[in-house]
Amino acid sequence: MTVMSYLGAIGAAQREAMEADERVVIIGEDVEANVYGTTGGSGKSRADKGDFLQMFGSNRIRNTPISEEVIVGAAIGAAMTGLRPIVDLSYSSFLYMAMDQFVNQAAKNRYMFGGQASLPVVFRSAMFYGLNTGAHHSDRPYPMFMNVPGLKIVVPSSPYDAKGLLRTAVDTDDPVLTFEACTLWGSKGEVPEEEYSIPFGQARTVREGTDVTVVAISSAVPEAVAAAEQLAEEGISVEVIDPRTLVPLDTAAIVESVSRTGRLVVADPAHRTCSAAAEISAIVAEEAFGSLLAPIVRVTTPDTQIPFSPALEKQLYPNRSYIGDAVRRVTGERVSVPPTPEGVDDALSTQAPR
Repeated sequence: MTVMSYLGAIGAAQREAMEADERVVIIGEDVEANVYGTTGGSGKSRADKGDFLQMFGSNRIRNTPISEEVIVGAAIGAAMTGLRPIVDLSYSSFLYMAMDQFVNQAAKNRYMFGGQASLPVVFRSAMFYGLNTGAHHSDRPYPMFMNVPGLKIVVPSSPYDAKGLLRTAVDTDDPVLTFEACTLWGSKGEVPEEEYSIPFGQARTVREGTDVTVVAISSAVPEAVAAAEQLAEEGISVEVIDPRTLVPLDTAAIVESVSRTGRLVVADPAHRTCSAAAEISAIVAEEAFGSLLAPIVRVTTPDTQIPFSPALEKQLYPNRSYIGDAVRRVTGERVSVPPTPEGVDDALSTQAPR
């Protein structure tokens, strides 16, 4: 094992994939100069920039025009004709510019052509929420793409998962969208030095518990762990589950956990309406209703545009305080902070934000 940053783990996965298969290429805006580094390093974003161009050459590291629709369309065509592209799309909010290519081409082409063509392409993008980048750059759009049959959705929360899931994504013959929370880029953890992959559709039990199941997504995972540690001091045992992939979703692991604990809190940084949290809550309500000892609580971002103001933005996303209060509510314990107008759940009058 070696200690590696989240972003360094992504760089290592890309390097290994390119060394293992000459069909793997990286394309994107300015990637020739700024492709992510190959080691953990300091955890800063592009410490080893330019290394990949020297290692693999300009035929396999390709700059593109500043046009997301062109980038995605070119990658789809390249994948259908034999390459295995890794596409760096930078901000996740920029995916909207290529929605027709994602929805009508990437997701549908294998079906439309009767299985004659595969689409082994990975689309990487970073969610820059929490960094005061304003409404145009702070979206967390993975729930939109969960609604599109044919796309696989990955949301790694640790360096170990970031590397293993990316290796699986590159080897997959279907289009994969991987969403990286940039607030996690500098986080560090132990990563095997040898090559490995993590199968899609296998959730990770980050922390075992008996009283409440907290399913946490992306940057909500470390916040849920921090809340669980604090709640343990209060005598509440919390099990934290990280789905790791939203499509496919490890429904069995979530339902099994809730069947044991009897309670569910879902922490999801996306907006509340039609969120991953809503889908997970619906699945548990359908498949484990008889085990529930309390109503399900979602801790999500309110259905509002993200403000530029640091003070305002900081209050919006799931954090350890909101998650902790949601857990206290479903266990019948007293919550720790007074409710805010935006933070009152209609069904439970909980302090978890909407």
